[in-house]
Amino acid sequence: MDPMPVVAGDAHRAHDPPYEVNYGEVVRPVYERVERAERIREALAAAGHPLVEPAAHGLDPVLAVHDPALVGFLEQAWPAWRAAGGPEVLIPDTFAIGRFTGSGGRDPGGGIGQPGWFCFDTATPVVAGSFRAAVAAADAALTAADLVAGGAPAAYALCRPPGHHAGPGYYGGFCLLNNAAVAARWLARSGRVAVVDVDFHHGNGTQDIFWEDPEVLYVSLHGDPVGHYPHFTGGADETGGGPGRGTNRNLPLPDGTGDDAYLEALAEAMAVVAAFDPATLVVSAGFDTFEGDPIGAFAVTTGGFRRIGAALAGAGRPTLVVQEGGYAVEALGANAVALLEGVQAGA
Repeated sequence: MDPMPVVAGDAHRAHDPPYEVNYGEVVRPVYERVERAERIREALAAAGHPLVEPAAHGLDPVLAVHDPALVGFLEQAWPAWRAAGGPEVLIPDTFAIGRFTGSGGRDPGGGIGQPGWFCFDTATPVVAGSFRAAVAAADAALTAADLVAGGAPAAYALCRPPGHHAGPGYYGGFCLLNNAAVAARWLARSGRVAVVDVDFHHGNGTQDIFWEDPEVLYVSLHGDPVGHYPHFTGGADETGGGPGRGTNRNLPLPDGTGDDAYLEALAEAMAVVAAFDPATLVVSAGFDTFEGDPIGAFAVTTGGFRRIGAALAGAGRPTLVVQEGGYAVEALGANAVALLEGVQAGA
């Protein structure tokens, strides 16, 4: 098989926050930093994968999964924050939780309080170039989706910032726009799509976006939400709602899960995919399942990622791989190369 095309650009560098607030502590440098994408791109290029520049797709595909209010907010968030007297980095500290919004809470309509209407954590800082980088990440996913729709057996979108925690009307978890969901909705114009999420953390945003959609299957393997972010979603009893009931499957796994146990769970996930019989497979690929990841708790090895890639390719469907998390920076390049090797070997 020819080397897999890798869609990657430079716009992600504009999203370069100097710090975040994670578990109540200032983290500097941030976990989700520029170096992540640079390391992956360098390793994949060195492995012979051709690099493809993202093509602009406009905001319509983004608005097909995200509320206009969220997109409009993100576009103007940083200048509005600065105009309201906020510091250089936008991190909200007051949040419109359910008991406020459910009892008549109001969108502050601008000012320093508005970010807490849309954001659900303190770990997702916004700076001057963040929205530009987020749109470019969505364009990377869409460009790779176009390659797959055009006949490529597989393509990889090096998206940064990542996306699977961003929901219809909210952002958080290092994610501003949901790249995998944008691409999945785009691909669903030509048939049903299965999204398999192999990031360590549950993709609450992707689940929420497709909760009632019978044409998109969402299957996630992740750390048990009892002990891991995002805490409030990802239970095995969450199966979809309305016309989408049965098209959501969560497989929470215990801390310390290694290659063999992970592959066993992935086989279960792929059986669900086979029963759904999608036209296309979208993979939310996180490397925070790696044994050395600073904010994960699994023990997947670099060789394990090669096996994961082969198992995903076993679905026998055109496959779009979208980058999500992974914060053991020194190992990211090798892990990305291994995953793509597995996808190609298993196809």
